[in-house]
Amino acid sequence: MKENRLYKDLAWTWPIISPPSDYVKESEEYRRLIGKHSKIEVKTLLDLGCGGGHNDFTLKRYFEITGVDVSSQMLEGAKKLNPEVTYLSGDMRSVRLGKTFDAVTIFDSISYMLTVEELHAAFQTAYVHLNPGGVFLTYMEEETPERFTQNKTTVSTHTKGGVEITLIENQYDPDPRDTTFEATFIFLIRRGGDLAIEADRHLLGIFPLETWTDLLKEAGFDVKVVEIKLADPEFPSVPTLIGIKPLK
Repeated sequence: MKENRLYKDLAWTWPIISPPSDYVKESEEYRRLIGKHSKIEVKTLLDLGCGGGHNDFTLKRYFEITGVDVSSQMLEGAKKLNPEVTYLSGDMRSVRLGKTFDAVTIFDSISYMLTVEELHAAFQTAYVHLNPGGVFLTYMEEETPERFTQNKTTVSTHTKGGVEITLIENQYDPDPRDTTFEATFIFLIRRGGDLAIEADRHLLGIFPLETWTDLLKEAGFDVKVVEIKLADPEFPSVPTLIGIKPLK
């Protein structure tokens, strides 16, 4: 089975199955948390792993945003959605932009960090791009063993512009002793009377909460953990990690 097609040839489905309007409430909560915990006035924000820019759609009202992602297809969609945002190609584990920002975010793309080393590298990237007193914000969905549900399967249907997509999502951990699990997506795509069936597999990271907080501290952050609710009713609340870069 081909992998990560959602960020390649199936990227066009993203605004249909996960529209920007679904992110407004949670993005407003992120804005509130950034303002509450920052020690400086926040004017600029770096969104690492920005994907299609759906969080940026709301956050751009409040901040001057730069978005970074490895998927050219996702960046193309983000640029169309948010033409006023600066989007750049780069990997959150290694990108160095040569400038700093008042806030840094990594949303669900953090799930693609598969090892402790990769997770630490992403946190280090956030740290080096953050101004002293600024806030780094990220969150966990399935990425703690305590929250993970083996073989959890969800089905949802979405329609836009004459296209109907029924999405079947399954999560499975073949080896609970390691730091990864599988997410398999089946797309039932209907245009008029025609049906196309597409399959996609993603390998995602899963780490105890203590690992997250320890790695953030190791990167240099002061760390706080809060719970927030996301738009998806399947996730009534998720641990949100706030890393504050100490003032010099």
